[in-house]
Amino acid sequence: MTSRRLLLLPGWQDSGLSHWQSHWQQSGEFQRVQQDDWWWPRRGDWMARLEDELLADPRPAVLVAHSLGCHLVAAWAGHSQHTAQVHAALLVAPPDLLQAGTPPQLHNWLPMGARSLPFASTVVLSTDDPFCALPRGQEIAQAWGSEVVTLPAAGHLNGDSGLGDWPAGQALLQALVERADRAPCRATANPGLSTAALPGPGAA
Repeated sequence: MTSRRLLLLPGWQDSGLSHWQSHWQQSGEFQRVQQDDWWWPRRGDWMARLEDELLADPRPAVLVAHSLGCHLVAAWAGHSQHTAQVHAALLVAPPDLLQAGTPPQLHNWLPMGARSLPFASTVVLSTDDPFCALPRGQEIAQAWGSEVVTLPAAGHLNGDSGLGDWPAGQALLQALVERADRAPCRATANPGLSTAALPGPGAA
């Protein structure tokens, strides 16, 4: 994967030192996309930052997102004219932003994007993620056109999950990139802004 950029997209409040994203960054192969405000994240600002980062280097990127970072990928892909800059995306533990108790800091991320992603993607879910019930995670992944990997009792797949440098996650990333290498490019110019949105739990 050395010919491609490996970009880490943390979620709300960034990823701490014990988070697997921070472990991966320490290897020197991965670059964290820094946001100006991790505590009151504005979706448009985060999307613009990702766009700038992708356009700053002509190499295609592999996105490695966690939590709110997954929704960043979906929102950006639904608006950007430059989705061909992304080769693949590993989307770990996307939260259900319609779940009761979602912090007010995240309300501006609604509605959640429901457009199929124009690049290969894998969503990694946990059976006991407190921020997303498994059926909702499966619905989100289906809307994004992503393959799904479900892990047993891994929480929110963050620093509290005790994953360390998460070698199993790196294996998932490698498998995703190999799948993307074999697949025809799905990226096309976006004709306009996406208005597709995921319905709430139990919606028809």
